Amino acid sequence: MKLKRLLTILLAIAALGSAAACNGDKDSEKSESVSEESTAETSAAEETSGIEGQTVYWLSDYDLNPDGGNDRSIALTLFEDVYGAEIEWIPTTEDKKYEDLEKRILGGEPVDMFPYDPSALPQGTAKNLFQPLDDYIDFNDELWSGTKELADKLAINGNHYAVPAGITNPVCLIYSRKMMKDEKFDDPYELYKKGEWTYDKMLEMMESFVDGGDSRYGCAGAWVGQGIMQSTGQPFVNYDGTKFTNNMDSKELSEAGKIIDKVSDLYDDLWYSRFPTDESLLFLGIAPWALAESNAENPDADLFMVPFPKMSGQDEYYMSADISAKMLAANSDKGEAVAAYIKCERIAATEEKYTEAAKKQALEPVKDFDGTVTKTLTEEQYDFWQEMINCENITPVIDLGCGMGNVMYGETLNYDTRGIINNLYNAIIAGYSDAPSTWEELRDSLKKTADTEIEKYN
Repeated sequence: MKLKRLLTILLAIAALGSAAACNGDKDSEKSESVSEESTAETSAAEETSGIEGQTVYWLSDYDLNPDGGNDRSIALTLFEDVYGAEIEWIPTTEDKKYEDLEKRILGGEPVDMFPYDPSALPQGTAKNLFQPLDDYIDFNDELWSGTKELADKLAINGNHYAVPAGITNPVCLIYSRKMMKDEKFDDPYELYKKGEWTYDKMLEMMESFVDGGDSRYGCAGAWVGQGIMQSTGQPFVNYDGTKFTNNMDSKELSEAGKIIDKVSDLYDDLWYSRFPTDESLLFLGIAPWALAESNAENPDADLFMVPFPKMSGQDEYYMSADISAKMLAANSDKGEAVAAYIKCERIAATEEKYTEAAKKQALEPVKDFDGTVTKTLTEEQYDFWQEMINCENITPVIDLGCGMGNVMYGETLNYDTRGIINNLYNAIIAGYSDAPSTWEELRDSLKKTADTEIEKYN
């Protein structure tokens, strides 16, 4: 379906809702509205034939339908009101969702749509859990212009099994502009805008800050190691469309490993869900969602965020981020309906009237029962958050090694059972007692096992 055609339908239906809400319309205006309604509904029926009345069975650890009196999402509203289809949730848990998917497929129980996560590909296709969406998505349509490149990076043997509506949770560094001024440091965001935000600058700031007083740390956050590694733009596993190869020896990743070694001496391994108020921390590596509560608790700190720096000699900035995508389960006959819902998510993420409504809602302070503000965002913070999500001047990194099973990407907290990639992210920074003393030694100890696991997918 062409984007302009669908948007014409949506705008017509939106106009209907506005007209119906107004009292005192003249007879001629009412007649015009009825005519418009007929045209819109007819056009929608033409564009969505074959989908009306269908139920898409969604297997996930979260529901897409509203709960507890909440409003429907924009995507679900479009899917139900424009396409005339619905979504039924099949509950599962994060740790059992792949097991439940396989059981339903083998048992012939209905399942159509599944959430993408880094562990889905390529192991999901190797186990025949998914089918491609290429027959239902026209990537030449302007609707996909902002995510086609990302979808291509997720393609296996040229087939698109995961179609992104966009990205979420870009890993960034939250900091206090007030603290930067007090320490006489340059504002990292201003350096970023000039293309001068580098690891040399960041390390210089962190080392100076730590040396400037007791109980001070340069950074904290469970995503610091991943942020550093993926800021290279290099995955641990390369894929050329037909073959997977080990990329752990790349020059860029080796340079990042040296940065990891330095950062580990400046790192606070305590868990932080928001930026602390005691000015003991210079950077918090986390996603932008932590800003809202941090602002409420630190109203005078003038908090902001910046992507992880770029490597020496690099022209581009790269980032780690979650991919918001859906997948079509194997044996499902609802490919067209699943693709329609994914289109609705993409429209909700890109169409101006919806993004403006989302911005207005995000900038509305959240208050406790006694009127105390518990979450708040500034417009500048929100706009830059969207800039990162829209991949303006910064590129998300995909590492298909994360989808090669628990040996490569297990997420336990024990060094001996944790996946290779997660250990490469965190073992040195977190100071795991069983880990080698340097990142290079760690990498060399894991390469042979990684080679064995990667070869299984060739």
